Amino acid sequence: MAAGDRRLRLGSYLGDVSALSFLPSSPRPLLLAGTGSELLVYDLDAARLVASFRVFDGVRVHGIQPRAPPPADGLTLAVFGERRVKLLSLRVDAEDGGAVAVRLELEQRLPGFDHWVLDACFLEVDGLLAIGLGDNSVALWDLTDRVFVTRVNSPEKCLLYSMRMWGDSVQSLLVASGTILNEILIWKLVPETLSSSLLSSDELGATGVENRENVHLSDNKYTAVHIGRLKEHEGSIFRIAWSSDGSKFMSVSDDRSARMWMLSCQPQDLTNQTAKIDDVDIIPKLTLFGHSARIWDCCISDSIVITAGEDCTCCIWGMDGKLIKTFKEHIGRGLWRCLYDPSSLVLITAGFDSAIKVHHLCNSSFHDILEENVAPDGLKYDSEVFEISSPIVSGQHGALDSKSEYVRCLHFVQENVLYVATNNGYLHHAELSDTKDPRWTEVIQVTEKAPIICMDVMTVCSDISLDKEDIIALGDGRGNVTIVRLSSPSLEPKIDLSFTWPAEKDRQLLGLYWCKSLECSHIFTADPRGTLKLWNIRNALLSNGHGITTTQEASLIAMLESPFGARIMCLDVSLQDEILITGDKKGNIAAFPFHKTLASHDSSEAQQKIPLRDCFKGAHGISSVTSVQIITSASDHIEIHTTGGDGCICFFKYGRNVKNVEFVGMRQLKELGTIQSIYANHASGNQLVGTYAIGFTSADFIIWDLENDTKLVQISCGGWRRPYSYYLGTVPEYQNCFAFVKDHSIHVHRHWAPAQDRKLLPQVFHTQFHGREVHSLCFIDPASYSHPEKSTDLWIATGCEDGTVRLTGYSASSAGRWCSSKLLGEHVGGSAVRDTCFIPKTYTLADKSLNSSVSSADIWVENKDTTYILISVGSKQVLTAWILEPRISENNKHVCSSDLDLDTKQSSECSDNSDSVVTFQWLSTHMPPKLGTKRLKADHVKLNFEEGGKGNSSAQHNLAIMKQMENDWRYLSVTAFLLKHPATELTVCFVVVACSDATVIVRALLLPSRLWFDVALLVPQASPVLVLRHIVVASGAHCEGDVYNGDRYIIVSGSTDGSITLWDLTDTIHGFMQLVSETKPHMVVDCQKRPKTGRGSQGGRRRWRPLANSSVKKGNEQALLPSENNLSSSRAAAESPHETSGAAEIEAIKNTKDTVSSTQSCDVPEVQPLQMFSGVHQSGVNCLHVSEMEQRSSSAPGMSYCIVSGGDDQAVQCFVFTLGPLPGCSANTASLSSPCDNGELKILGQHTVPSAHGSAVKGIWTDGAWAFSTGLDQRIRCWKMGQSGKFAEHSHVIISVPEPETLDVFHDRGSGKYRIAVAGRGMQMVELSLPEDDSMKIV
Repeated sequence: MAAGDRRLRLGSYLGDVSALSFLPSSPRPLLLAGTGSELLVYDLDAARLVASFRVFDGVRVHGIQPRAPPPADGLTLAVFGERRVKLLSLRVDAEDGGAVAVRLELEQRLPGFDHWVLDACFLEVDGLLAIGLGDNSVALWDLTDRVFVTRVNSPEKCLLYSMRMWGDSVQSLLVASGTILNEILIWKLVPETLSSSLLSSDELGATGVENRENVHLSDNKYTAVHIGRLKEHEGSIFRIAWSSDGSKFMSVSDDRSARMWMLSCQPQDLTNQTAKIDDVDIIPKLTLFGHSARIWDCCISDSIVITAGEDCTCCIWGMDGKLIKTFKEHIGRGLWRCLYDPSSLVLITAGFDSAIKVHHLCNSSFHDILEENVAPDGLKYDSEVFEISSPIVSGQHGALDSKSEYVRCLHFVQENVLYVATNNGYLHHAELSDTKDPRWTEVIQVTEKAPIICMDVMTVCSDISLDKEDIIALGDGRGNVTIVRLSSPSLEPKIDLSFTWPAEKDRQLLGLYWCKSLECSHIFTADPRGTLKLWNIRNALLSNGHGITTTQEASLIAMLESPFGARIMCLDVSLQDEILITGDKKGNIAAFPFHKTLASHDSSEAQQKIPLRDCFKGAHGISSVTSVQIITSASDHIEIHTTGGDGCICFFKYGRNVKNVEFVGMRQLKELGTIQSIYANHASGNQLVGTYAIGFTSADFIIWDLENDTKLVQISCGGWRRPYSYYLGTVPEYQNCFAFVKDHSIHVHRHWAPAQDRKLLPQVFHTQFHGREVHSLCFIDPASYSHPEKSTDLWIATGCEDGTVRLTGYSASSAGRWCSSKLLGEHVGGSAVRDTCFIPKTYTLADKSLNSSVSSADIWVENKDTTYILISVGSKQVLTAWILEPRISENNKHVCSSDLDLDTKQSSECSDNSDSVVTFQWLSTHMPPKLGTKRLKADHVKLNFEEGGKGNSSAQHNLAIMKQMENDWRYLSVTAFLLKHPATELTVCFVVVACSDATVIVRALLLPSRLWFDVALLVPQASPVLVLRHIVVASGAHCEGDVYNGDRYIIVSGSTDGSITLWDLTDTIHGFMQLVSETKPHMVVDCQKRPKTGRGSQGGRRRWRPLANSSVKKGNEQALLPSENNLSSSRAAAESPHETSGAAEIEAIKNTKDTVSSTQSCDVPEVQPLQMFSGVHQSGVNCLHVSEMEQRSSSAPGMSYCIVSGGDDQAVQCFVFTLGPLPGCSANTASLSSPCDNGELKILGQHTVPSAHGSAVKGIWTDGAWAFSTGLDQRIRCWKMGQSGKFAEHSHVIISVPEPETLDVFHDRGSGKYRIAVAGRGMQMVELSLPEDDSMKIV
């Protein structure tokens, strides 16, 4: 294969969208989007990606301007970015079946400009293209002759942030320039022969008009004539938008304002010279404030104005300046672009998070606020907002008391049927077909003067007819339960049956709950103390009599008590799995056995007390659990989904065999303060088509689309404490009802349109990604997939500045596109993620006693039941572990946790391969212990000063601790590996983290108990470590003859001072593993089970302890674990972490060393470096990678390794070395220029490329044969490695990722391809294909 066939090939870019445009006059409505260097074409009707084209090399697309009307031979596009402009021919052909085929060809490539291109405008009358440049000039390009006609510079020479032009000819062209001096300049182009007459205050007549019309472009030069200067803005002008007729324009600025301007005359008057330019005024029309940050873009139509800003909000304004709607559905650094089509009411928004979101303004989000003239002719919203009052409640005014009549409960059963329960025990039926005259029916009055406290309704099909019946359960203040069965509820409701029985004492009945799995034969009642009762009412419902039946017909068959003593708020039962899950008011969930005999027809009336099976304290912190849902799966566990008042959706699993509840993960909706329930929309065939969260934020009711991460409905109602009810139809976007009580009236918001008559545009076209810079990424090894042999997708874990960790899929097929991205979770408090590490395999601890009976290959690497872990670290010293759970997707499955985690709806651009599903669940979070301010009071410091005898030293100790509390330390890098003890079932994850305070610490996570221990501190460190890597050497990899050398664990670090250090942790690891197997700390200490959310919901059992109490202690050169007594005391301290005595605190301060580190524990052993290489780079080592060499030198026994590194000095460094026997001497310091050979590490070769990149090197990777690097010069370079460490550049490519920060590579040995993923402001994939027989060799 020729060398040219082995060049790097650019893949798709996943990042911010910088340009949007509708494609006019095409067979189907198309949307053009610019992202990176690519141009994407979307079919709006089909909601799919039609085609993608690479327009530039390393230049971002900043603008797209289609030519209208399009020529007969195809549509011409002007696409510009930075200093370049290209004219492209786009051909759209409709294929059979309604599909669209798009072809893009290059028509013209304009010469490069000396300033950035800000706008382009086709002047159809003259056959020109006007190009606006950043120096406030306009260039005219002849589309026919393909030459520049002229370039007109404005007399106001200044740099611009924005420019927008309007017109179809040179005569009508108007230019609006937004300067960096907070001004807007309005000017136009005129021929020099007419410029004097246009500026004259006395001469302007028909002769001038006639001369103007006869001007030929080839015979005249042009000059700029200023019309106006606008100085009202107080910040730089970021965007300007003209109206369609050119009579007005909008401007948005750094001052967070949007302003509308209007010309005092029509643009046609300026063209025909019937008005003097001196007489033209630009009138400020509107000033709009509503954004909390800079405004980036705007659109203006005849009826509304749209603005998009850095605060990720899009605002819709009326022409009167009234704010119509604000929605926030993007994440990250802001919205770059907004686009609006008045004819179809389609609004497009795009921003930093890569998502392109489509809104149809006739859906329920806007039905009650948009003006009528916004909607096109013939379009009806089918929405209503009205008030109703119960006949009994009507007329009530003034203060209320316990005897007043008012509404207590509401319940929708259909879009036009509402049940209303009142304080005096009345139940009303309201038929709402006629909003002006609703039909009220008094159904029943329960025990006289007893208020209805709770109500629940179940709709069932009648056994006699096909009509539906409503079974209504009412609970009153006397503790009685009344069941009412109504037939024909949608017409004239008729009571078929009603009966009452006492369920609780007075004021003790607070909840009634039907359960769908039990149908209407059983009902639950709840009291304030956490007691739940199950009643059998089957016989009573089958009774043919009317009126109140005897109390014996409702029999109490079971009772259960919550272990937390809190009122049960919600429940769900699975008869198949015989399990009952409850959620209480204090955020706890509990599991109880529920045998099928309890729901059978012949269930015993003898009361049974159901024992507790398992519970989880603090599932939603201290906030109430609002809903529980059991999802049955085919695996060995069932899924449990809960929602709560903390705004979180939590996922648990209940093992069918182990019978316990385990936390799996959680999704936090920051837009909702409390989530009441999850609505799963299933189409025919039980196929899931959408999931929605229903909840509240502040005083507003919200319906949130979980798949598209968009807000569907927002209604101001006063909050969730008022009586309310909602009802959703088949398509919640167009079918939803909400009612709430305010001022003695029931306010109803109903939007109900026939689903088949509404085209529902998908909300998200492009995969949503991180909204901020990506600091780290790592490939997920395909060996961990469910079916790696069938998978064609690659999965990448990324960590972002906003504290989120995402899992993104890339289709490795011929399409080569990003197919999906889902959120794994967020670091506590949104702390930035600085580094990630995936652990692809588990090692087994090598033991000499086992070496004779088990081969090294079998004992060293575990291939069965391997644990796969993802580690992420970041600011505030947050360390989070995620465990991989591969599973096969089920087509007929209900909502699963992965479904609720998906942030983007999978369209046709996604991979069709669903054989492998990669799912991570949260495993554990580690944070350093915090010293509260009350633990360092002034009297404590004073007491310590007096008792210590050494005042100055004690004061220094206290000041050091105070300084520690003030510093915001952060983790910079992490590396980790899994080690399993052959004699026990314990697996230990050793995690090495580098902190910004120049410390490197080794921590151990015990699995499955999730206990954290400090193992060792790597010293000394003169400067912070920026990157960490590890080497694990198999026990058989360096054995010579009969000499047993054992396994080796080496850590490699790169620091800000340019040094590279190697550490040997072999003895430390062996000692820790031995003592863990002896002391078994997991038997006496519980573990943390739920992460913090950063919103006051500190759920789970807090089991982390001060690391000094649980760290490994050094003694006689051996690591020691705390005794069982110490572990017991540690557990007791964990139960009440804030109840430490003052004396103990002072003693802890006394024992603090002079130098207090943010990560150092007082008894952690220190490990000296094996070898330190100083001056490897002239400045910081930004990136480093370690690999075994493909071919080892014949003169050096043992396995050889190579280390490649890159730094701020733009250099790439490589050296090859071998590891000798186990060390027995102290550390050595050397430089690569004078290689060392101390018996432990031998340098075989070294090579440096001084100027490998044009800027700082940020990412590097090698496998010993090839190396890849990237830097701030926005390039990926491929290097061919030699045996002695020498390497030469093979090829390079310019990428679309601005400011790349990290790089990782996956080598597909089956296809021989290297896939390089680079991330920074976005992410991009690059491929390198190699022949089987590569002839390029370097010695």
